[in-house]
Amino acid sequence: MPITTLWNAVGQTPLFVLGSLSRATGNEILGKGEMLNPGGSVKDRTAKGLISAAEASGELAPGGTIVEGTSGNTGIGLTLLGRERGYRVVVVMPDNQAAEKYALLAAMGAEVRTVPAVPFANQGHFFHTARRLGEEHGWFWANQFENPANGEIHYRTTGPEIWEQCEGKVDVVVSAAGTGGTISGVSRYLKERNPKVEVVLVDPLGSGLYSYVKEGVLKSTGSSITEGIGIMRITENFRAAHVDDALQIPDQEMIDMLYHLARYDAQVVGTSAALNVAAAYRIAAARRGQGLRIVTFLCDHGSRYASRVFNPEFLASKSLTPRPLAL
Repeated sequence: MPITTLWNAVGQTPLFVLGSLSRATGNEILGKGEMLNPGGSVKDRTAKGLISAAEASGELAPGGTIVEGTSGNTGIGLTLLGRERGYRVVVVMPDNQAAEKYALLAAMGAEVRTVPAVPFANQGHFFHTARRLGEEHGWFWANQFENPANGEIHYRTTGPEIWEQCEGKVDVVVSAAGTGGTISGVSRYLKERNPKVEVVLVDPLGSGLYSYVKEGVLKSTGSSITEGIGIMRITENFRAAHVDDALQIPDQEMIDMLYHLARYDAQVVGTSAALNVAAAYRIAAARRGQGLRIVTFLCDHGSRYASRVFNPEFLASKSLTPRPLAL
């Protein structure tokens, strides 16, 4: 790779064969290695899209300030790319995320402001707090949930990369959604190339998107330890997605897959990635031996959650114990 900048290093991530699961099902399960973006997650793409659009529109001027409400990864991406381009970055986060994210943001020079983890309707929610700060100070509020530049960067980069890497053979795409940017951009691009590509949403417990896709209403049960995915509203980005079906994966199934991937495929991933792969495996197992190519997203690295998912005490507090997969 030639000498480059962090900005230009975003994207063009590899597509990994998840060998143990592919062999067990007779279908090819592929994971897009988004943890290899310079900031360590798929949200580097989102950050690049948000900053690019704001610079082009004049909303973000040289020396300006970016403010965003985030569970962590978008804040990391905005800080990484924003600091490189000379911007001040203020990140508003709920106070219940993995400790590694706060530490990394502070080390990178972000101003981290934590708020209580409250429902979206509460004006103290991190989304509303970031919006107010932007309005009060004249800062650029990135607004990743509703800003169409989020989905657009995935339409222009992630979708085409998958199509090219798969040489046009993609049968199923599986993706969780938080802001909805990834599933929106990728689904739109791939279905333009081949309307038969099946797009499946995967949702954790506690989120309403599964019921929205299946029944047309937002409702949820239970809760999840996953971070950055699942939501109880329809964002502008998700509204643009083309989704054919949905699966709901409980935390136990996600944790089983997370440990399996680390032990048998050398992929140490975060909770959203494990959820994605668990759903891809469900689909592959149900259609065993059909030779399908199923693509999903390895959103970030598991080291970002080590104090939780690799901590037996934390897992025990959530009544979770890693179990071997029945392949």
